[in-house]
Amino acid sequence: MGNAQSPSSNPRFVSASRAFTPNELEDLKSTFTSLAAQSQSNGRYISPSVFQAYFGLRGVLGERLFDLVSQKRKDQQLTFEDLVIAKGIYEKGTKDEVEDFIYQLLDVTNDGILSSSDLKAVLMAMLDDIFSVTKSEDGSSSDDYIVDIFFNSATFSIDGGGGSENSMSFEDFRSWIALLPSARKFLGGLLMPPNPGRPGYQVPYLLYPENVDSNSLVLRKEYAWHIGGTLSQQELEAWKLLYHSSYHGLSFNTFLGNISNDEQPTVLIIKDKEGYIYGGYAAQPWERHGDFYGDMKSFLFQLYPKAAIFRPTGANSNIQWCAVNFSSESIPNGVGFGGRVNHFGFFISSSFDQGHSFTCTTFGSPCLSKTNRIHPDVIECWGVIPKGLQEARSDTVKGTVLERFKEDRHMLNMVGLANSSE
Repeated sequence: MGNAQSPSSNPRFVSASRAFTPNELEDLKSTFTSLAAQSQSNGRYISPSVFQAYFGLRGVLGERLFDLVSQKRKDQQLTFEDLVIAKGIYEKGTKDEVEDFIYQLLDVTNDGILSSSDLKAVLMAMLDDIFSVTKSEDGSSSDDYIVDIFFNSATFSIDGGGGSENSMSFEDFRSWIALLPSARKFLGGLLMPPNPGRPGYQVPYLLYPENVDSNSLVLRKEYAWHIGGTLSQQELEAWKLLYHSSYHGLSFNTFLGNISNDEQPTVLIIKDKEGYIYGGYAAQPWERHGDFYGDMKSFLFQLYPKAAIFRPTGANSNIQWCAVNFSSESIPNGVGFGGRVNHFGFFISSSFDQGHSFTCTTFGSPCLSKTNRIHPDVIECWGVIPKGLQEARSDTVKGTVLERFKEDRHMLNMVGLANSSE
């Protein structure tokens, strides 16, 4: 393999090589040698089809990534130097270098403009890759609105003029990707070895009672993927339904009772009567307090009509709120996140029939609902089951998620909590 072993005069290759350890370079050489052999190129290059098959990519994303990695030469040949240079920038570069690479990746038409059409094409390819979306004969999908919620978070500030599409500036792109950490993970890890742990591919397994119709759940797998963008891989193993207002009633006491034995983080989701869906990730258990508490792992999120994550800004430490049976008006009973008393980023009163959402400096979030007043239609709360909690029980348990959760499922069956989503 002359390309990989002979000294190179390419300064970009020499510079990129320094970003890797000797073992990493040897692994890259081995990967290249194998893929070049499959490409029937006498060890000289990797072909587009072999590249896309190995990295598990197809369609516009696979084609565009190959084009970028092969330095846009259009010769359909990806050399060892190309691979090292691309991975050196894409995986080892500065934050600006990595995001510039992703920004170019989204320009699937390679016209130097990141248009709305480019972004939609990338979103469709991305979600299809993760969730294997089935299309009808006319190319449409019942899940097209999922593409829209991620698209709706984007801003296109560059005027196309003359009837052309508006386009996304680099700053527009950076703002958009900050709201969608799962998309950032996915788009930033496409040259990593394809395996179930590749960043951006993890979707929590949803466990819920047998008597719960999956169609009645607000939390979809795509929503769970989005919410999980800021969480560790260990927290994306499985989430279990602790409370659902349609089955347990709109009751604050029932809500607290159902989650009181769960010491793990929770995901609280509201679908209001306007159809908006949003909520918060609570890193600490819901416990009675007379003031704010919690830690900086908590965050707010939007799910519909657009998707976004809002993490703590550090402006203050007003993270979680859980007040029960207080008689003072200065301590409103209910659960919430951020902001200040009676002006929360997100709050549901203990009556569970009303609440509010305001622009919030704690999380840098806007009003999450259509208006500041919230009238809940459905309230759900899911408990996060960290992978380590299961592994601590037995280091020898293997198999599927359901098998790994066999003990939990037996316990859940006893209390009527044992089914799972697709």
